[in-house]
Order: sequence, then C-alpha cells, then structure tokens
Amino acid sequence: MAQKVLAITEQINGVFRKVTYEAVSEGKRIADSLGTKLTVLVIGSEIEKTAEELCEYGADKILVADAPSLKEFLVDRYTQVAAGVIENEQPSVVIAGASSIGKDLMARLAARISAPLAMDCLDIKVDGDLIKAIRPMYGGKILAEVSLEGTPKMLGIRPNAMRIDKLSGEGVIEKCQANFEEGDLKSVDKSLETGMVELTEADIIVAGGRGMGGPDYSLLEELADLTGGAVGASRSAVDEGWRPQSDQIGQTGKTVSPNLYIACGISGAIQHLAGMSSSKVIVAINKDAEAPIFSKADYGIVGDLFDIVPAVIKEIRSVKE
Repeated sequence: MAQKVLAITEQINGVFRKVTYEAVSEGKRIADSLGTKLTVLVIGSEIEKTAEELCEYGADKILVADAPSLKEFLVDRYTQVAAGVIENEQPSVVIAGASSIGKDLMARLAARISAPLAMDCLDIKVDGDLIKAIRPMYGGKILAEVSLEGTPKMLGIRPNAMRIDKLSGEGVIEKCQANFEEGDLKSVDKSLETGMVELTEADIIVAGGRGMGGPDYSLLEELADLTGGAVGASRSAVDEGWRPQSDQIGQTGKTVSPNLYIACGISGAIQHLAGMSSSKVIVAINKDAEAPIFSKADYGIVGDLFDIVPAVIKEIRSVKE
C-alpha cells in the first residue's frame, strides 16, 4: 500500500468549515493506524496563511494550490487540481467532508481517477491494509460496513460524525501546481446568509414540524439563540411554507449530525429520521406519546411544545443569569 493519506479541505472566503477539521483529524488517525504520514490539500486564493491552522490538527505536509481563479468553488477546476495532486502524491487513502461541496467534488474525482468511494461515512476502521467504512443505506434504515478495494480509497465523512482532535504534525507547508483548464462553469454571483448558524455546522439544532401549527417559529428561534444553535424544520413545515427550503432536514433536505437535536412537534417520518438520526443526543417534544420520533429519542417529553419550550427557555435564562 502506498504510504500516504490525503485530506482535502473545504473553505469559504478563507475560513475552513468545521468538517475540514473533522476530515483532517480522522485522516491523521487513519495515517497513524497505517503507520504513514498525513498530507493535506488546501485549494483557494490567498490561503497560505489560513493553511497554517492545520498544523495543529496533525498535518505532516500541507499542499497549497493557490490561484485567483480558485477563489470560488467550481467543481471542474477543483477536480482537475485535486486529480493532479493525487497523481503526484500517490496516496493510499483520500478523505474529505461529505458536505454539498465535498459530495460534488469527491464523486467527480472518484469517476475521473477510477477510484472506489464510500460517501457519508459515520465511522472508519483500519484492519491491516483494509479500510472499512460504516455508512447509512436505504434512507438511513440500516448501517452497512463497506470494504474498499483499489487505490486510492476515497472516503467522504458525514459532517459532525467524526471527533476533532488537536494533534501534533510536522506541518510543512508547500506550494503545489494548480493545474487546470478553464471550463464552461463560471462563478456569476454568490449570496450567503449572514447572522445565522449554518445547519450542517451547528452543534445544537432546534427543529419544528407540523406541530408548530403555523409560520411563527419565534419560540424556537429564541431557544436556538440562547443555546448558540440553529433552527431547522421538517419537510411538512417547509411544504406548508412556514420555513424556507434551506431549513429542511431529512432525506430530501439536509443531513445533520449535531451534538444536540431538539425536535419540537415533529412526528418522526422515516424521511426526516434519515436526516438527523446520527445526532449524538436527541430530545423529542410531542403531544402524541405514540409518535415515531420517540423511538429514536434519547429523551422524550410528552406534552404541548408551547408549554414545554417556554419552560426550558426560562430555566436556561435563570442558569445564565
């Protein structure tokens, strides 16, 4: 097996997303298990200074592909750059986050270099030279252990599924050739929501479903604000027009894995559970004691959310004062 693990990072406006630290930390653990080194690839524009952060997370070598045309993520350019680095470095394992950007990049990259890919991994095991990935299948109904054959073995990790560790590494920074051809894809405009915690980045999510009874989510927003979390919604709430599609959690929305997921007035349809069942702690609040969400919850409260949530908010405020 070639002696190297490559972690591909993800950054927006020169700031690494949380899943980058997860991918680098997991990449270091895999490298240690294989008795090899961890190389990290950073792609963007004017990012060499930002790349230095990764020295604290176990990177032995940090390759920086820096070019003005790489400022915005365009998958054809990033794929070409990453493929060139893989050809030069010859890693045995390539790991990245399974975010919307990571899924786009890793799928195209795997096809380009004819490599095996396991996406949305919840756990990764090293058994000798064998890499095994634990990933959900059939909408999250089962977890499958997948063995990858071929080189490099490509792994996309689910955001918030892996532990972030500050680990020592050599941290040698090198510039690499950012070789790519201009394609048909162009970056025309970018619009980012500000002042809000991104759902896939949030450690705490407060989500509301049909039980909210309408578009007034101010109660959940207050709780999310108090805890430093984000507000999400079930598909039924989005279909009703109560919340934007960007807040939708589930099989046809966003997959989240926060440390704490508070489900308010959500019955727990299988499509919704597929998007949040890997949350570390799930708290369900619902008037229906038979709601399916309780089968997945670590803590369940049977009652009216409009009575319970204000009581929770009051208690949190009293602790903070």
